[in-house]
Amino acid sequence: MTSLHDPFRLDGARALVTGASRGIGKATAVALARAGADLALSARSSGALKETAALVEDEGRTAVLVPGDLAEPGAAEAVVDEAAAALGGLDVLVHNAGVLPAQDDGAPILVPLQDSAQADWDHVVSVNLNATAALCRRAHRHLTGSSRASVVVMSSLAGVAGAPRMEAYGASKAAQIALARSLAVGWARDGIRVNALCPGWTRTDMTTFAYSLAPLSDWLMAHVPLGRWAEPDEIAHAALFLACPAASYLTGQALVLDGGTSVPDGGLAGIPKPPSPFTA
Repeated sequence: MTSLHDPFRLDGARALVTGASRGIGKATAVALARAGADLALSARSSGALKETAALVEDEGRTAVLVPGDLAEPGAAEAVVDEAAAALGGLDVLVHNAGVLPAQDDGAPILVPLQDSAQADWDHVVSVNLNATAALCRRAHRHLTGSSRASVVVMSSLAGVAGAPRMEAYGASKAAQIALARSLAVGWARDGIRVNALCPGWTRTDMTTFAYSLAPLSDWLMAHVPLGRWAEPDEIAHAALFLACPAASYLTGQALVLDGGTSVPDGGLAGIPKPPSPFTA
């Protein structure tokens, strides 16, 4: 039985979650709703958000749709303002939307930096970093009116460890961590906490290319001490923790959820690993 004073509750909080149509963003929206928050849900199209909205409403919470393509100028600012207007303010921002370079069919483009296209780099940085800054910049005016303001930036293990063939993604995720730390210090006296969350290999649409190929998946999991993929709900629970009063003295941190992967050599120095599938 939970109490209204349970530090893991968000009763009545108003939260915006980007990238909420699937994967970690969808799971995070539902987790926040179960904790008592009302949600503004954002993704590129409103149609993609309907299932998430239904799940939020099943928890007895409000769900409003604020679609927007964060690669477009002005979209991030519009999403924040529409969310705050619809919810009557803003207490929590969880910025989860992010991209890898991709082909027309959605398959990720994984090539060394020297073989990559500048346009792909620019697109990744636009969505993963520039949109983060734009969302936070606009959200500040709304969050300063909250007594429990929190920003959670969804970074990645790729932001704290080497990410060959994913250089644009890794660089943008590392920059998100640096931005979160700077904002945490700059906004602390405004009563706004800012943290980054860094998932490791998680089973989402973005990682289908890896977990659906047994040799690649086996190789990756050989480097994860827990020996398995994370599920979106596991990341969502951590996002909820960072957003809720239980983390009220926690700011400026990059919380890594990677099953132990970032321990030097994955903590498995003495265990042989299969050869890399990237070796020619």
